[in-house]
Amino acid sequence: MPRHQRPRQSVLRPRRLAAPPLRFFLPVTLLVTLLALMVLRGMENNEVFHDERIAPSVDKGTVPRSVLEGGPIVDARGDRNDKPVSYSIPDRTVVLSFDDGPSSTWTPKILEVLEAQHVHADFFVTGSMVTRNPALIRRIVAGGHEIGLHTYTHPDLALQSGTRLTWELGETQLALAGVAGIHSSLFRPPYSSTVDALDDWSWPVTREVGSDGYLAAFIDKDTDDWKRPGVNAIVRAALPELAGQGEMILLHDAGGDRSQTLAALPVIIERLKADGYTFKTIGEALGTGSANAPVTGYNLWAGKAFLWCTTFSVRLMPWLVALLAVVGVLVFARFALMLVLSLLHVRRTRKPGFSWGDPVTEPVTVVVPAYNEQECITNTLLSLARSDHPIEVIVVDDGSTDDTSAIVEELGLPMVRLIRQPNSGKPTALNTGVAAASNELIVMMDGDTVFEPSTVRELVQPFADPRIGAVAGNAKVGNRDTLIGAWQHIEYVMGFNLDRRMYDVLGCMPTIPGAVGGFRRTALDQVGGMSDETLAEDTDVTMALHRAGWKIVYAEDARAWTEAPGSMSQLWSQRYRWSYGTMQAMWKHRHAALERGPAGRFGRVGLPFVALFMVLTPLLAPAIDIAMVYGVAFVDPYKSLGAWFAVLALQGFCAWWSFHLDREKPWHLVTLPVQQVVYRVLMYMVLLQSWITALTGGRLRWQKLRRTGEVGLDVTTGAMPS
Repeated sequence: MPRHQRPRQSVLRPRRLAAPPLRFFLPVTLLVTLLALMVLRGMENNEVFHDERIAPSVDKGTVPRSVLEGGPIVDARGDRNDKPVSYSIPDRTVVLSFDDGPSSTWTPKILEVLEAQHVHADFFVTGSMVTRNPALIRRIVAGGHEIGLHTYTHPDLALQSGTRLTWELGETQLALAGVAGIHSSLFRPPYSSTVDALDDWSWPVTREVGSDGYLAAFIDKDTDDWKRPGVNAIVRAALPELAGQGEMILLHDAGGDRSQTLAALPVIIERLKADGYTFKTIGEALGTGSANAPVTGYNLWAGKAFLWCTTFSVRLMPWLVALLAVVGVLVFARFALMLVLSLLHVRRTRKPGFSWGDPVTEPVTVVVPAYNEQECITNTLLSLARSDHPIEVIVVDDGSTDDTSAIVEELGLPMVRLIRQPNSGKPTALNTGVAAASNELIVMMDGDTVFEPSTVRELVQPFADPRIGAVAGNAKVGNRDTLIGAWQHIEYVMGFNLDRRMYDVLGCMPTIPGAVGGFRRTALDQVGGMSDETLAEDTDVTMALHRAGWKIVYAEDARAWTEAPGSMSQLWSQRYRWSYGTMQAMWKHRHAALERGPAGRFGRVGLPFVALFMVLTPLLAPAIDIAMVYGVAFVDPYKSLGAWFAVLALQGFCAWWSFHLDREKPWHLVTLPVQQVVYRVLMYMVLLQSWITALTGGRLRWQKLRRTGEVGLDVTTGAMPS
């Protein structure tokens, strides 16, 4: 049995389960950090965990009568949790309390009134407002006022879990520690009023906060100032019903227009002072000292870190949103440009009577660099043997350690020459083949690729135009029957070939694919052949040809079928090399932006396109999915999913259009939604690692992919199997 037909045997070895690669750690950490920053920002503006539900009034069977008939301050701490104690405000004493703040608009004005009247008050603050207005919290504390907790996001705690309650209080304490270096032992539940309104749903909340060491502060008088009933109505509601009776008055310094509260406040103070009342904080009224205690050590630094992260997220988010908006506009503009220019390209190249010039019939040299291609080289060479254009084939064995050379010799194809060389890399192997070529027109292909009979002929027809120095062929995925193969099939048809139509019309083709590319030997000699200075030698030489003034076009009918990576790890390795090599080539040819003529056109059009849509956009694209997750979880799931699916629908239309132009059956597009998410995250990780490698001065080595040889031509028809 000939060597190239012998079945390959493999030795099964036990494999250890590997830990997740470290290359995933930083990208995943950044995505999680981005989501965390969005959540912090959402907490600060009361968007995250926002809940406007209010519990209905229910029975009061579990609430002690002593509490229902007692004062506004309930002590259910420690041993008193089973036998809570109520405290009333002493006679001729008033505690002014303000909820929902601080507000950058109204709290400073209220503080000015209190300072002018020499009155101390209690401010029950929400954590989200604390992080928004840290200077006001410090001003409140410095003015001798008392701070109490009013949760972080202002939900009705009767409808929340114990975990949510602990979180609401803990985050608010963190905010206070970071802002003013204090903790507070005072707590007022949102939507609470007088103690006689406690019921079987709200009483467990009071008991739980008591077990956590908090005094629960309710009220005696609710002014309903949030309803804006008028200044006189607010004043009347604040005055005691019995002369000399102590009371705790509820007002608001945030949550809307508080102009009526501000106008009523000095009137309330002056009338009560005239009646012989004094104004105190809760701690002063009870004689227990301030409820605000300084924090040090870990609690202090944890609070500062929390405040810093929250502030950073708030300041970062507008920039990130603006950047994503710009990227979004660019992506949509690119979609529109691709659709329009691809249509122009098709109309031009498929127009009846279109030709590049006189038919090109001269012989062509096909160079096949090969390194350990024993699984694929047979199909590759047999496909070339069926070419309907005169060719010579030069196989350059670049130091293979398998049976590649032996298989080539055993095939005994008359148009094939074999050249062996020590392993020197793909660029050197290509240059070796070009140097040995007998013809002016050179076609380069990979050792894992097969051509259709017409591929070479279609690829070289554009060379009838003497201005053309290179031609990009139509690379297609042959092993598309697996899920990962189908994803790459979509990418090749949509992401590569639709792009090439656009770049053809714009005159700035960035890459001749290594699987199928045609070159004029004169052009290659002018730019010094294939360079080994980057890992993307095909992109490098394409950019060099642009700078040398040559025109580069796309031949859609020059189809080549390549074996795409069969696993995510191999796909990662390939895309990592491509991304890093593209960055190297862009940096190498960056001066094209300052040059004139065709080089300048490529530098000012092609390079920005590559930078925007092959480097920057994929790096930011996963933020779209993170924003969608955030929107579904915390904002509006229907609008968020609707926007995400609208973008997906646009991508689906572009994909369908590209499949239509390439005459491909669209049934593989059913995998598009998952493909888009997977590829966005994959390319984000690949690009991030490439950036890190580039910025740290690392040198990425060529990584050989494992091949199976499953891509081949039907030997009877010479066409790809369906």
